[in-house]
Amino acid sequence: MKKLRPNLGLLSVVTISISAMLGSGLFVLPGIAFTKTGPTVWLAYLLAAVAVLPASLSKAELASAMPTSGGTYVYLERTFGPLVGTIAGLGLWLSLLLKAALALVGFGAYLDVLTHINLQLTSLSLLLLIVAINIIGTGKVSKFLTVIVFITIMLITILEFGSFTHFNLDSDPLRFSYGLKGLFSATALVFVSYAGVTKVAAIAEEILEPEKNLPRGILISLFIVTLLYCSVNYILTKTFNATELSNNLRPIYDLAVVVGGDYAGILLCVIAILCMTSMANAGVLAASRFPFAMSRDNLMPNRFGKLHKNFLTPVWSILASGMLIALAITFFNIESIAKLASAFILLVYVSENIAVIVLRETRVQWYQPKYKSPLYPLNQIFGIACGGALLFYIGGSVLFQCIVVIVVPAIIFYFFYGKRNSSRLGVLGIRSPKRALEGDEEKPKSLTTLEERIKKIPSLDLTEDARVVVSLFGKERSPEMLIEMGAGLARKERLEVAHLTEVPEQTELEDFADEPSILHSLRRRVLAMAMENQVPVTFDPIVSYDIIKTIHTLGTRLHCEWMLVEYGGRTTGAFTLHNPIGWLRDHLDCHLGIFRDAGVRYFRKIMVLVKDMDNDFFPMVTAANLCMVNKASMTLVRYIGDFNGQEHFAEKEKDLVELKEKFIHQYNIPSDQARHVNTKVVAGEDILQKLTDVSSEFDLMVFSIDEYLNRPWYKRFFGGLDDKLTEKAVCSVLKIRPSKTILLSPPTLEE
Repeated sequence: MKKLRPNLGLLSVVTISISAMLGSGLFVLPGIAFTKTGPTVWLAYLLAAVAVLPASLSKAELASAMPTSGGTYVYLERTFGPLVGTIAGLGLWLSLLLKAALALVGFGAYLDVLTHINLQLTSLSLLLLIVAINIIGTGKVSKFLTVIVFITIMLITILEFGSFTHFNLDSDPLRFSYGLKGLFSATALVFVSYAGVTKVAAIAEEILEPEKNLPRGILISLFIVTLLYCSVNYILTKTFNATELSNNLRPIYDLAVVVGGDYAGILLCVIAILCMTSMANAGVLAASRFPFAMSRDNLMPNRFGKLHKNFLTPVWSILASGMLIALAITFFNIESIAKLASAFILLVYVSENIAVIVLRETRVQWYQPKYKSPLYPLNQIFGIACGGALLFYIGGSVLFQCIVVIVVPAIIFYFFYGKRNSSRLGVLGIRSPKRALEGDEEKPKSLTTLEERIKKIPSLDLTEDARVVVSLFGKERSPEMLIEMGAGLARKERLEVAHLTEVPEQTELEDFADEPSILHSLRRRVLAMAMENQVPVTFDPIVSYDIIKTIHTLGTRLHCEWMLVEYGGRTTGAFTLHNPIGWLRDHLDCHLGIFRDAGVRYFRKIMVLVKDMDNDFFPMVTAANLCMVNKASMTLVRYIGDFNGQEHFAEKEKDLVELKEKFIHQYNIPSDQARHVNTKVVAGEDILQKLTDVSSEFDLMVFSIDEYLNRPWYKRFFGGLDDKLTEKAVCSVLKIRPSKTILLSPPTLEE
């Protein structure tokens, strides 16, 4: 598949982002917002910018992880599934159309200065022209838009400096005419002015170094436009009285007339007309691509995804967009249009912040953003809180309209059409506990089963059992160490090495038919190790939509005794203990070994942390098997808390020696190996620090772990001793969770 060539630098990103924001928010909304809050209208614009900042950073992260056309619709559909994707796609379509309608109404208001024509008729006439232009394919935003942006900023700046001599000294821009409620209501109203700040994220694949230029461009453009919005509104409140500014649909024209006379007013009218015409045109262009993209995902009829054979444009999508804009202009007033657009955009921005949290916390393998939003998760939580507060102040009637006009129709449309044609689940659906508990037979068609993969990968064979399965995620520090450990536990029986790649549901698995060079190299090394150690090894690359369920299926179908994975603990940049191994700990039928590689190449001294003096034989058996393979010594280590005197310490040492003797006798440890089984009792106030210090004397630490779902909530959230010890230990760590059947019938050591 061909990819767009990255050729947009930082300046281009800033220009595109600014051009998507300048329009009705500058030329039309100040007068409407003034009626809500009075002279503090400039502060409303500032608060709206603060509220949009978290979503801007979150969207920059999402775009760097999914640099594809479709923008927010793609991010939400991949995260939450097709139902939310349908709501987001249709909602974004309608909100962009409402914003385009807002620009067309503003166009009519400024055109009325030059020629007195009915406002609604003027807006509808321009809409008809824009729809026709988009259909014939010449409606793409060109360099002309960049010129208009710079001219607009330059003229507005000159206008601001010229207005200083016309200030009304009695005006107080900090007077809250309608209290905090009025201020926040105005903030919610003007929020739509910043809706375009993240539009540039939709073309992330065309940006040079998107991990740097995208967030920088968004922040720079947001700063410039916020400064422009706030300064213009401050000057308007210092220049005009309440009567002159309230509900004024062309405040910039009136300001230009005051500063430079009629000719200056006409010049600003022309600039406003051009700016809002371009904005409306870009709105129709962008909005019409949402139903086009959704039809390709089978969430809308195919008709919307068809291109005209001559113009190569989605005609039906453009016509539908034009009709909806016409309805908005005809039946809604300008304030209702602005509020309705702001309400849904707020919902979308809140969803984007939630999406970042979901994608980070579920640890989907394919989510690897080159840029990560700072202060996670505080940034996202702040954005969600701001969005929720503004939705409250925007008014219950507007939210009701948003639900009735956008959300409910989208849900109905999904269940009557989209659900029948799309079986994807989204990351949240795949990772949900309910989905995880389903059997393979109940797996949706979109989730490719291992049987289906056999047809595509001839080397994958599930007909022969394996004693040990080693699952590789591609981020292992040293895959060879994990495989050697698996070979030791396999004890000359078959070892299955599965390299798993997780991809989004939209990706066709057939695209991975060719083995990449990195896997070819790993296969060669694995087979060389197999020949050297004389262990039958099978290496299989597997592509899946859900690698955790695939691991579970592998363990079940291969009837393995051991499943080995490498996992270092909580991922950097996450705030919960949720991890992709947690579910496996409770649902695998075999033993589970979780390895954390500290870079130790040879295991010559192995430490077994004794937790339970009665039932902790299994980690000893596992360590003994590894000792035989690596010709290593084993030390049983027990922590007893504070030092309570030498007599108490000697008593605990004696108990540990008796446990060692019981272990040697019960499992028939050969005498030459029994000589290398030692004991060590440690005491101290801080168990974590003490065991960390002891770990420096060994190459590998082995200990058993509890079931994940049975842990107290605070241990799942902040991490228990097992997690902290895994993270702090100086040596490598092997955490094991024995299967319930093994607990009833312990294994026997074999030479």
